[in-house]
Amino acid sequence: MEIQTSLRHPNALRLYSWFHDDERIYMILEYAHRGELYRELRKTGHRTEKQATTYIASLAQALAYCHEKDVIHRDIKPENLLLDHEGRLKITGFGWSVQSKSKRHTMCGTLDYLAPEMVENKAHDYVVDNWTLGILCYEFLYGVPPFEAESQTDTFRRIVKVDLSFPSTPQVFAEAKNLISRLLVKDSSKRLFLQKIMKLPWIMKNADPMDKCSKLDL
Repeated sequence: MEIQTSLRHPNALRLYSWFHDDERIYMILEYAHRGELYRELRKTGHRTEKQATTYIASLAQALAYCHEKDVIHRDIKPENLLLDHEGRLKITGFGWSVQSKSKRHTMCGTLDYLAPEMVENKAHDYVVDNWTLGILCYEFLYGVPPFEAESQTDTFRRIVKVDLSFPSTPQVFAEAKNLISRLLVKDSSKRLFLQKIMKLPWIMKNADPMDKCSKLDL
């Protein structure tokens, strides 16, 4: 709650205040009229190229803002992405977040979105969020996470090996594949910087200008 209260970005869900009684804690949150992005993904299977680039641009900006504040989210997934009445993406679900300049060792997050360093129980830093952005870009375009498998063991194996392949469907975009491949890199020091994503031609050409927003103190 302390972390979320401190964030002021148009793509991070505001936590305005909170209070408690003897049994519960109540949080006063910004209203996201359209609910979870997860629900919309389950309905359609994937997003259009324009929708995917807009969401990726929004996420990249919001996560870059968090990282500048030394906040690592560590559980970015469709269930933790909400949409407001205008369709603007909002990050929420800060339960696993941490504010730290040092590397962390806690294994946390959701199976299909875990970075290799977490799966291998190694120290991690903010670039686990960069990895997850690559997972989501793939899922937005193809409808499923890239390392999904029948068992947890097989998913872990595919993540550690970065066993990445792209379906031969009409939703395959060369520029998107390039972005995903530059984010889903096992060596965390070589993952694409979030600040560079906004300058990529694929993003600039397709993303909705509504969400090409700078950091605002709302």
